[in-house]
Amino acid sequence: MPIENLDHYFIYSADLEKSQEFYSQILGLQDGPRPSFDFEGHWFYLDGKPVVHVGTTGFPGGIPAASTGEEVDNLPKVGTGRIDHIAFKATNIAEFLARFEKRSLPYHKNSIPEFNLTQLFVKDPDGATIELNFFATDA
Repeated sequence: MPIENLDHYFIYSADLEKSQEFYSQILGLQDGPRPSFDFEGHWFYLDGKPVVHVGTTGFPGGIPAASTGEEVDNLPKVGTGRIDHIAFKATNIAEFLARFEKRSLPYHKNSIPEFNLTQLFVKDPDGATIELNFFATDA
């Protein structure tokens, strides 16, 4: 059975309010319904699908450390760890640039002419790098 698509990714958040603002107000994802877990968090939706899960250190992890005999270490890390970035295809680059400028968010812009692609890289409040891809027809 082949993998069909990417379902979601989970980010530990040191400040849920900042994460909520970043993913909904800056990236434009919809903050939507989430199961009543025993830890705080948000699920952010894209086209009706929850693609980004954000939670606190109350989440024991996908494989709880206790079940593997590992030491518990769910504290938010600075940066993206072993994952360098998470990418989304996007449209309306001017709108994103305006959001970044309005909030004085540092970003990096990269052009790949042979693919008619412009990329924006920005950090979320916990240091995860988010890549936004704008193809010439979507810019």
